[in-house]
Amino acid sequence: MKDSLNIAIAGATGYIGLELIKILSKHNKVKILYICATKSIGKNINHFDKSIKSKKLPKISKLKKVDWKKVNILFTALPNGEAQKIIKIIPKHVRLIDLSADFRLNNPNIYKKWYGIKHKSKKFINKSIYAITEFSKSKLNNYRIISCPGCYPTSVQIPLLPLIKEKVISIKNIIIDSKSGFSGAGKNFKKKFKFKNLFNSTFAYGVSGHRHIAELDQEFKKASNKKINIQFTPHVIPTFRGILSTIYIDSSKKNNALKIYKFLKKFHKKNFFIKFSKFNEPISTGDVINTNFCKISVCLDRNKRKIIIISAIDNLIKGGSGQAVQNMNVAYNFKETTGLLWKI
Repeated sequence: MKDSLNIAIAGATGYIGLELIKILSKHNKVKILYICATKSIGKNINHFDKSIKSKKLPKISKLKKVDWKKVNILFTALPNGEAQKIIKIIPKHVRLIDLSADFRLNNPNIYKKWYGIKHKSKKFINKSIYAITEFSKSKLNNYRIISCPGCYPTSVQIPLLPLIKEKVISIKNIIIDSKSGFSGAGKNFKKKFKFKNLFNSTFAYGVSGHRHIAELDQEFKKASNKKINIQFTPHVIPTFRGILSTIYIDSSKKNNALKIYKFLKKFHKKNFFIKFSKFNEPISTGDVINTNFCKISVCLDRNKRKIIIISAIDNLIKGGSGQAVQNMNVAYNFKETTGLLWKI
């Protein structure tokens, strides 16, 4: 196993790309050789983020200028549809860690349905792994393509997937209410939500079907061997970053809120980046902002037939760049926390 890895980053000037550079530039097991974008060629990356110390970093270049013989890993933080083109032209020795939706879905027809794009690299889908690190540690090294889940699905699956897989809860009547900062829409958020007052209001979107529900349907079906009809409603809130997902599930005599809490704490005991509040203590995105942690709370509902699970992550780190680096660490047998712990 290599002691040091050479990295290229495509989509470097977006929110996720910039967070990747911040993390990887301080990672002692890698060296960033290429920072790629389609614009601002020749500029220093701190033109986009002054907090990045760019003296030892390469200037922005086009992807076609990369000497692939020197590169071990390509991180892609690009719009949907781009990574599936790139995988066909890069050498086989280069591992792809992708943060778009291009390799998240096993069925290319479902991908087309939700993303409106015909998949151009179908043969590579079975060479990829959909990887929330906490559920994929033993498998990551076996795949050339590591597909990082969406931010909402990450926040939801970390608490919910173990409960479904181990048949701890009823799979009926699962309701998920997720709220995200507007950075989740990328740098074009003003254009995407041009009729919304982003800085002074909260609004729901994708109510009849947000594209991230395709990931949740796929992974919950794998876990339960049944199709689960969840209700999922995302919202944008007037803050830059962070996701808070509130999950409502049915209670029973067999599994009340306290038992669910103890089960989840035991399940995630060895997962360093999963933290818990005290039982019945609510949490906030402020508990995890600018970290790679996911924090979970299990609370009582005044309706004793319901249990409330709350999950908080930073959408740009645990829901994006941090999880990508965490996946890399595990795939290459580095310490899982390498490059992912810093003072706030």
